Amino acid sequence: MANEILKLENQLCFSLYATTRQMTKIYRPLLKELNITYPQYLVLLVLWEVQTISVKTLGQRLFLDSGTLTPMLKRMEENGLITRTRSKSDERVVEVTLTEKGERSEAKAENIPVNFIKHLNLNEEEFIQLKNILGKMMSQFGE
Repeated sequence: MANEILKLENQLCFSLYATTRQMTKIYRPLLKELNITYPQYLVLLVLWEVQTISVKTLGQRLFLDSGTLTPMLKRMEENGLITRTRSKSDERVVEVTLTEKGERSEAKAENIPVNFIKHLNLNEEEFIQLKNILGKMMSQFGE
């Protein structure tokens, strides 16, 4: 008999992992109209806030390394959503900027969070509490 602490259903990491996979499945049809993946959606969320950002800072915001981020940004650039250019002040820095198509996609995405939340069986207080707890956990991990 397995030790209680080692049972799968007692693992927070498994609950988070399984929930994240299911949440990503919910997002898939919501993102279909934009023809983007969930990680690309996260990039667009950041860019709709700031319009231009360095790849390094974007990676820090999304907790992604450049090995994951660079190929994704290349695909987004090929799809006309972003441009990647070298900074004029420091050629070592690559900046990511929204294109007109990327900017226009924001209006199409406005209903995505609302439609996603409909899939959750949480009231507003539970939603806020969960968001705060996860934010606290994320802040502990830093970069």
